[in-house]
Amino acid sequence: MSQNQPTIAPQPGIMEIALYQGGAAKVAGVENVVKLSSNENPFGPSDKAREAVVRAAHQLHRYPNTDHASLRAAIGEVHGLDPERIVCGVGSDEVIHFLCQAYAGPGTEVLFTEHGFLMYRVSAQAAGATPVQVAEHERVTDVDALIAGATERTRLIFVANPNNPTGTMIGLPELERLARAVPQAILVIDAAYAEYVGGYDGGAELATRLPNVVMTRTFSKIYGLGGLRIGWGYGSREIIDVLNRIRGPFNLSSAALEAAEAAVRDREHVARCQAENARMRVWLAEALAEKGVPSDTSTANFILARFADVATATACDEALKAEGLIVRQVASYGLPHCLRITVGDEASCRRVAHVIGQFMATRAGAVA
Repeated sequence: MSQNQPTIAPQPGIMEIALYQGGAAKVAGVENVVKLSSNENPFGPSDKAREAVVRAAHQLHRYPNTDHASLRAAIGEVHGLDPERIVCGVGSDEVIHFLCQAYAGPGTEVLFTEHGFLMYRVSAQAAGATPVQVAEHERVTDVDALIAGATERTRLIFVANPNNPTGTMIGLPELERLARAVPQAILVIDAAYAEYVGGYDGGAELATRLPNVVMTRTFSKIYGLGGLRIGWGYGSREIIDVLNRIRGPFNLSSAALEAAEAAVRDREHVARCQAENARMRVWLAEALAEKGVPSDTSTANFILARFADVATATACDEALKAEGLIVRQVASYGLPHCLRITVGDEASCRRVAHVIGQFMATRAGAVA
């Protein structure tokens, strides 16, 4: 290569992005594993969503529609929202990326909490913005810390509510206080787990009323459509218009659009999943607490199990994997002494509790 050959380099900040690691799905040498590492619905999508995918398969040679009008109308009908204020993306991740691409950039800052979703940092860096992390208070979003961390350069504030991986959440009045305190920034309420919280609208009413609030939602969790990648955002018409200008015209496939519309309308399936998750979430948290493994009260479909130290958490993870139970280590979220455990079906939860109980008893005996 000539010494005068120009260097081809990415935009500043790109090479600082750490590659995202999803939840593991395999254990070497172990068959028939139970995956509890990605907060997936153990009951899968509704039968109506499956049937919609089969129907869509007959039209795979056709491009999907570009305006997502039918899906937006269904979302609006179910949630009581204006479809014109909804934008659809490849998971809520893409909507988060749209927001950073459209409103952040060099010289600006994107704010989030220390245990927040990793994609906030990634999307900020991809846009050339400076990611700014603020402390939580005992694994709960601290609004005062976010307000104090905001500057005139702050353009976006991301708050996952409920939060992942902690499972904790704050009240809507606190979110409104934050939005009003930092009017130059868009408050993005990431409500991926909103369906698991009774009586919670995910911040929809705030996004309807306040011009600097956007709510994001996903079909990957309670709707069981993680494999199709569908999400949506809701905010002012002005913001949604901006996001649609950078959205790829065919970002969602026909199969994804049809499945999501069927899923959002199948309220019976959602209600069954909500009830079973609530039942087993309480059972699992109490069962682990009895075995010396505490967790904060979770409002999502997982619990964050806390251990005495990193070594104990790592050893417990190995014990679970040896039995074919895959959970999520969360050191990348600043919680190396914790394991995030998806609330599976009853059989899975009982297996997890049994294995952790045996592990803790053995660990106590070894220490003694």
